[in-house]
Amino acid sequence: MKLQVVFFQRKPRSSGNFSLEIVFDDVRRRLANRIEARVAISRYVSSGLLRRLYNMIEARFRQGQVNHVTGDVNFLAILLDPNRTVLTVLDCYLMHVKSGLSRWLYKKLFLDWPVARARVVTTISEASKNDIIQFTGCSPDKVVIVPVAISQGFTPVPKTFNKDCPVILHIGTAPNKNLERLVEALSGISCKLSIIGKLSDEQLALLEQHGVAYENAYSIPFEDVIRKYQECDMLAFASTYEGFGMPILEANATGRPVVTGNVTSMPWVAGNAACLVDPYDVDSIRQGIQKVIEDDEYREQLIQNGFENVKRFDPDRVAEMYLDVYRSVVG
Repeated sequence: MKLQVVFFQRKPRSSGNFSLEIVFDDVRRRLANRIEARVAISRYVSSGLLRRLYNMIEARFRQGQVNHVTGDVNFLAILLDPNRTVLTVLDCYLMHVKSGLSRWLYKKLFLDWPVARARVVTTISEASKNDIIQFTGCSPDKVVIVPVAISQGFTPVPKTFNKDCPVILHIGTAPNKNLERLVEALSGISCKLSIIGKLSDEQLALLEQHGVAYENAYSIPFEDVIRKYQECDMLAFASTYEGFGMPILEANATGRPVVTGNVTSMPWVAGNAACLVDPYDVDSIRQGIQKVIEDDEYREQLIQNGFENVKRFDPDRVAEMYLDVYRSVVG
C-alpha cells in the first residue's frame, strides 16, 4: 500500500519564485510508484500575520498520513499533527540579518514553534543544520540533511577556455551574493561579467566606476539560465551566506570551473570542485579568479572534480532520502 503524503507548498509570489516547486515536483515524479502524493498550496502568499494564520488553519484540515511542509511556509507546521509532520527548513539566513521585534517574530513563526511541532526536520546542508540546532536548541538527531538535487537540464558542454577575456558568470544580486566585492576584485582584469539578477542603481554605478565590462539578464526562462552557464568560461559565486549554493553544482555539471566562498554551506557543497576564497576579502577573491584563469592544470582539475561532485546530488538518491524520512514517520 502506498504512503499517503501531503506536500504543503507556498502560494508563489507574482514576481515568480518556483525553485522549491520544481524540486518537489521532481521528488514526487521519482516516487510516484511508492507514494500517493497530494499537493496542498496555501490560499494566500506568505505575508502578514492574518494571511499566515488563515493558511495555518487551512492546512490543519488538509492533513494526510504524512504531512510535508516543503519550506518557506514553515509556520504551517504549528497546527499540524506533530507525530506525522516533516518540516523542511532551507536556511536561517534571515536570522543573521533581522533584528529586534522582527527577528523575534521570525524566530518563533519560522523556527522555534514549527521545529518543535515537527517529527522530523530536513534541511539542505550541514551549515543549515548547525544553524537550526543553534537557533532552536533542538536535538541534532531530529534534523536530517537531504540535499537539493541537481537538475537534469545541466549537462556537460565542452568549451575552450578564453584566457584573454573570460566570461565570468555571477548568479544573484541580493546583499549576500556579494556582487560589490566581486566587481572590485575584477577591476583591471580583462573579462566580461555575466550577471543574472536585477541590478540596483548602486551596483550599476560600481560597475561603471571599476570599468568592468558586463552583460545583465533577469527574470529569464530556465532554458536561458542553462544557456548562460554554457556560454560562460567560469562561475564566480563568492557569497557571504548560502543555505546551499546550487549554482556551484550547476557549473560543475556544465563543466565550468568555480570560485566560491569558504563560509557556510559552500565548502560542503563544492567539495574539492571549486577554488575557495574569503568572500569578505577582495584580494582573496581576485587571487582565486586569477588562479583559475592562469593555471591551466588547476582549472582542468576543478572541472573534472566537478563532474564527480555532482554525483553526490543525484535526483534519484535525493528522492530515496525523502522516502526514508517518510517511512521513519509512519514506522
